[in-house]
Amino acid sequence: MTEFIPAKGLKNPHLQTIVPRLIRKSVLFEPVWLTMELPDGDFLDLAWSEEWQSESAKNKPIFVLFHGLEGSFHSPYANGLMKAFADNGWLSVMMHFRGCSGKPNRLARAYHSGETEDARYFLTHLNSLFPQQPKVAIGISLGGNMLVRYLAQYRDDPILNAATVVSAPLDLAACSKRIESGFSKVYRNYLLGSLKGNALKKEDKLNEAIGITSTTIKQVKTLYGFDDAITAPLHGFRNAAEYYAKCSGLPVLNQVSIPLQVIHSKDDPFMTKKVIPDFKLNDNIRYRLFNQGGHVGFLSGSIRRPEFWLESAMPDYYRRMYL
Repeated sequence: MTEFIPAKGLKNPHLQTIVPRLIRKSVLFEPVWLTMELPDGDFLDLAWSEEWQSESAKNKPIFVLFHGLEGSFHSPYANGLMKAFADNGWLSVMMHFRGCSGKPNRLARAYHSGETEDARYFLTHLNSLFPQQPKVAIGISLGGNMLVRYLAQYRDDPILNAATVVSAPLDLAACSKRIESGFSKVYRNYLLGSLKGNALKKEDKLNEAIGITSTTIKQVKTLYGFDDAITAPLHGFRNAAEYYAKCSGLPVLNQVSIPLQVIHSKDDPFMTKKVIPDFKLNDNIRYRLFNQGGHVGFLSGSIRRPEFWLESAMPDYYRRMYL
């Protein structure tokens, strides 16, 4: 697998983080959508790279993508990685976390960095459809932390054969503090605006579940404040501090049993050094820390012709194992 070299003229971490959205404003392909009903009456929307029941899909290895906070198929990295794997002979599928596919989910509950049960239900269903095909997953940002938690929790039966996490906030408390400083507040404002907007769409359900009102939602100023007022109580935690402590991926990293690749950049504006393991990692974990790359950026090439490095490196990495 090639090393990441940042694009000339795009080495700044904020350019690495922001430019992907500027150069990829349209999705690269139209997915096949499928709504999967859940046992609790809610649903998950799946985006497939092709019709999953087709003859061509039956014998392909499967690439699974878990997106980041408030992400979706329309996120540049999402449709880009799905297409890159599909172009290399894989059947790609992305599970949208509850409420992230463009329509509110039916229940008050949503998703969070440590919520693994929806992923388990989805992967179990996927395995029932394709029991023989190899399956690899990539988790982006929040989806990466969730994936680490999932792989640790289900280490004896992960369903997946291998995985990669990219720019994962493996220490949630540290990342919550980091995004409140300097230019990173721009990202905080964007994410918080999306979270609050989605919460307001479900105000009646949230009020019934945890007694929160639209006034309180609108007054939230930080991601920690959102997690403390909504995410934590809605999902069974006393407060944001307990949620962060119980759901961070770093403490359980060595509990993962399958081959796991961890990709971080030192200049990630969402992270601090606390996401970097300070302990010996097991042999099945490949930790790759680059000096540059921003948050889920990793643009290589040049400023005139930037390239999405992950979209070439990831299929190439897994091609050696399964194709």
